[in-house]
Amino acid sequence: MKRNADIREYIRAFYQGNRLNFALALLFTVLSTGGMLFFSWVLGEITNIITAGSLERLGGTLRFSAVAIVVLLWVELLMYRFKARFIHQALRQYKDLAFSRLAGKNISAFSRENTGRYLSALTNDTNSIEENYLNRTLLLVFYCAMFVGGLAMMLWLSWKLTLAAGLLSLLPILCSLVMGKGLAVREQAVSDQNERFVSQVKDFLSGFSVIKSFKAEQAVTDLFQSANDSTERTKERRRWWEYLLTATAEASGTILQMGIFFYGAWLAIRGEIDAGTVLVTLNLCNCVIQPIQIIPQYQASRKAALALIQKLAQITRENARHAGTAIPPFLDHSISLSHVAFGYAPDKPVLKDLSTRFEAGKSYAVVGPSGSGKSTLLNLLMGSDPDYTGSIAIDGQELRAVDTDSLYDLMSLIGQNVFLFDDTIQNNLTMFRDFPDRQVDLAIKRSGLSAIVAERGMDYRCGENGCNLSGGERQRISIARALLRGTPVLLLDEATAALDNQTTFDVTDAILHLDGLTRIVVTHRLDAALMEQYDQIIVMKDGRIVETGGYRELMDAKAYFYSLFTLAA
Repeated sequence: MKRNADIREYIRAFYQGNRLNFALALLFTVLSTGGMLFFSWVLGEITNIITAGSLERLGGTLRFSAVAIVVLLWVELLMYRFKARFIHQALRQYKDLAFSRLAGKNISAFSRENTGRYLSALTNDTNSIEENYLNRTLLLVFYCAMFVGGLAMMLWLSWKLTLAAGLLSLLPILCSLVMGKGLAVREQAVSDQNERFVSQVKDFLSGFSVIKSFKAEQAVTDLFQSANDSTERTKERRRWWEYLLTATAEASGTILQMGIFFYGAWLAIRGEIDAGTVLVTLNLCNCVIQPIQIIPQYQASRKAALALIQKLAQITRENARHAGTAIPPFLDHSISLSHVAFGYAPDKPVLKDLSTRFEAGKSYAVVGPSGSGKSTLLNLLMGSDPDYTGSIAIDGQELRAVDTDSLYDLMSLIGQNVFLFDDTIQNNLTMFRDFPDRQVDLAIKRSGLSAIVAERGMDYRCGENGCNLSGGERQRISIARALLRGTPVLLLDEATAALDNQTTFDVTDAILHLDGLTRIVVTHRLDAALMEQYDQIIVMKDGRIVETGGYRELMDAKAYFYSLFTLAA
């Protein structure tokens, strides 16, 4: 398999800073094959001692064997120790690289992808890579050393018997090579099916409350059982091929062993070799047969594992973040939109011909009915998708050409869907960074989080995605951590939807009184006292901006905003 630059990077991750462990594991792996050769020698030696009837020779062989066993035990222990160290570090670095490449993607790239692919690649596929690539790389060295050592010892004992063994070995080699090609195909099929299965299970668990509320348990159970059956059938086909490959290799090996046994007996009867040589050669056949049976299988498994590494390299490369022009972490003039249109599907536009301007340091409310494109507008401002038409410019710099890291230093988005780590309130607020206590306390106060912190403390664990907190409490934490970042531009998408009216007013009022920030707030709560504080209200309908102006100006116009406000009152 040809390795391109992507796959080489992942393979290098196995060995970076890990070469000493690998070299020592290889060294002791090769030395451990001496055990097989030693015990074969002992078998022949004892056979000849029995024939000669020498007690003195038996005692010497026993003493030598005792010392050899101790040495071989230490070699074995050291082999496993360095092998464990190598595999541990290799897998850790491999997964670290994969996650760093994943984290390097921007929001636009990641939002288009199926996270089940990554879950499968970092769990099922990694387990396969551990066994079929890392472990079997060392085992291949073991069996190659065993083959060379066994063959050399057989040649030393009897070249005729060794020649016969070589000719008879062609059968198992041929069987393994022919059947080994199908294993990689079946291994890839298992990986693809596992990916689909993990993705479906993730969907079922994420939608658990919906499933229960619609009493769709049986339908979802049927879907799960179907997916589970498909997965296990795919694995069964791979497993059956492995068994068939093993059985074929074993049958071929038996033919080899029996052929050597009868030919060796014929040579012994002719007086060309002794009985001990026949038994030693027959035992050494295992050192030759096993590698012949196993090496092609392991090579096929390694090729299958390389295909999984290639798959991970590909999915972490797809839609990867491309560097653009870095912009400063402040807004000098404005964010301007000129004739912007966008749709998630080409024939279904969500935004249509938007032109507006958000000036630095001012506050804007974006209002309109559900489906009018408010959230999509904010997502575009965060660089979620470059496939819009028209222009979005930040201080004159086109958004498509902006480096996403510098964009995230300029603006923060507080969305409707809040994500919290299964960690403390402290770490969910700071996102594992250090901030001055005064800054943290101010963000807690402005977000209405003070009572919760006073009651439970900053070390209170939020649970998986905040399951130990109410929706409003999770929303407050989300607002607080955005305020803590202190980016010059703050985007809020129904950020107070889970809060009660009074808390909504207090939090929004605090945000509107933050000096120097550009605030763009999507909201459905049309509170007059708050609406009056915005510098401008942008009214959207069916993906278009239909009105702009201050609160009093729009109310006096008695147009679309007036209708929305009257209905909400």
